[in-house]
Amino acid sequence: MSARNRELLALIPVALLVTAGFTSVLLVDSLDVGNVTLTYGGYFLAICVGIHILIRIRLPHADPYLFPLVALLAAVGLVVLYRIDEKLALEQASLMVLGAVVFAATIIFIRDLGVLERYRYLIAISGILLLVLPRVPGIGAQVNGAYLGIDIGPIAFQPAEIAKLCIVVFLASYLREHREVMLVNAKKFLFLTWLPMKHVGPLLVVWGASMVMLVFIRDLGSSLMFFGAFLALLYVATNSATLVAQFFAMFAVGAYFFSQTVSHIQDRVDIWLDPFARNAPDGAGQITQSLFAQAEGGLFGEGLGQSLLRLPGPFAPDCHVPFPECGSILPAPHTDFIYAVITSELGLFGACGVVLIFALIAARGFKAALTVQDGFAKLLATGLTAVLALQAFVIIGGVIRVIPLTGVTLPFVSYGGSSVVANMVLVALLLIVSNEARKPRLGGGGVTGTLPEVDSR
Repeated sequence: MSARNRELLALIPVALLVTAGFTSVLLVDSLDVGNVTLTYGGYFLAICVGIHILIRIRLPHADPYLFPLVALLAAVGLVVLYRIDEKLALEQASLMVLGAVVFAATIIFIRDLGVLERYRYLIAISGILLLVLPRVPGIGAQVNGAYLGIDIGPIAFQPAEIAKLCIVVFLASYLREHREVMLVNAKKFLFLTWLPMKHVGPLLVVWGASMVMLVFIRDLGSSLMFFGAFLALLYVATNSATLVAQFFAMFAVGAYFFSQTVSHIQDRVDIWLDPFARNAPDGAGQITQSLFAQAEGGLFGEGLGQSLLRLPGPFAPDCHVPFPECGSILPAPHTDFIYAVITSELGLFGACGVVLIFALIAARGFKAALTVQDGFAKLLATGLTAVLALQAFVIIGGVIRVIPLTGVTLPFVSYGGSSVVANMVLVALLLIVSNEARKPRLGGGGVTGTLPEVDSR
């Protein structure tokens, strides 16, 4: 069976999952199911098939499992959002259509990844400006102490989701061009590798500026994603573990400094260490409620629509905003804590299934990075995959209290248009790389721009 036929076949059970999930939720609310679940499943399958046809035409050799895995995550997100609030699911479905349009535009107009490499400085400046926008008076929007979004009339989005793609493109392009010069001129001192400042300077300026801005806007989750992508790209480009250790030590020192001096970060750390403390900072109730909800799920969960997410009628608060902003027992169940809802209703079995899907997507992304011969494409796929995997780790780790909670979305699952659109562009770029990696080549000749082997020291 060809790769594209395998992709099409894998989309069928995903559509069936949407139908079964919507049916389960409706059966809990009422016995009248009708044809509405088949309609939802049919619409979802139609969108997926449309994207599949485009991939079949433009990227015939692309990875056959990457898009079905992404569609599976989107299906889980739609079902859980429909269980939380029907309006949220309908809005998310509309945002997915927008994401599909942007996905198609990316595949159609980016015929050569070299275009991104040629405009790397312009892309980097655009990414940093996007990070600054939430702090601009009049358009910046503050949410829970963090400046995450901008609001200009009918347009509202989180620029950090798009900025992460810009920073990864710049880092991949710059390291691809200067890696050999950096390694040749590197000095050894005290068992450490010291790179020449004239070559690593621009890299540190762009990365450092993005780090400062992320602390300035208090978006700690994105800061961790950017740093993780930087380390992944640095290791792949230089094959030097000592360099990675040095930069990680710098990040650890900076993280400790900010945790002791910035009250917002210090509160996050205190809540992470002991959310049940009597003198815990404001916001500790979010983590405690999340842990209680996950504990109720047990091994196989309470079932879709069975968990208690909102206060019953006589106990519901009198709010001027709709559910889930008001009346929800679990705070932000459609965004930051949607993984807690999944664990509560699908249990440890379903929660581990979601983690497994992310792990498989990361594996397919890194496989494309390993097999592609072009140096820029290799680094780009590595950075994009690292960003996606780290974003999932940051939010899931925060919800289960492995790391301090940060306000990022769970890719393709949480409610949010900026996340859906940006991650659809990310997947489109990964598919372009995988298409180049899997494309049959005659004569076995190499491709210019490959990353040669270097001394692992």
